[in-house]
Amino acid sequence: MPQLTCLTPLGEVTVSAEDGAIVALDWGRGRDQADDGLLRQAVAQLHDYFDGLRSSFDLPLAPHGSAFQHRVWEALRAIPPGETRSYGDLARLLGSSARAVGQANGANPIPILIPCHRVVGAGGRLGGYSGGEGPATKRLLLDLERRAHPDPSFLPLPPAPGTIPR
Repeated sequence: MPQLTCLTPLGEVTVSAEDGAIVALDWGRGRDQADDGLLRQAVAQLHDYFDGLRSSFDLPLAPHGSAFQHRVWEALRAIPPGETRSYGDLARLLGSSARAVGQANGANPIPILIPCHRVVGAGGRLGGYSGGEGPATKRLLLDLERRAHPDPSFLPLPPAPGTIPR
């Protein structure tokens, strides 16, 4: 499977393609580097995202997963940049349980491009994140989007445990 790695503020991430669509984004450097037009486009869009020039991605995505996972991932893509939804919000929208939504969210093979970082716990708690450095990566992504798309109606995220609020 062709892959291309790029350097981001989160470290190296690798995008993988299959049959003309992006199927994965992984943390770290991939083995099978390829000079592929779609992968170059994905890397360029990731760079624009981290530079605050892009808030969404215009790439063909084909994540592998169940029908329910695909419904959850489509709901994630509908969350506007800089905004969050709770697992409960998505569960109500999809007629499911928050736990099932959380499991599908955690199984997302294309983080950032399918913005699973925009899902938070009840009461706005940041919750976990399986990519990069965990919750610190999630916080960085949300802060990046909020700086790029400021909206005074959104409250800032609570400070990370053990940090001094600004």
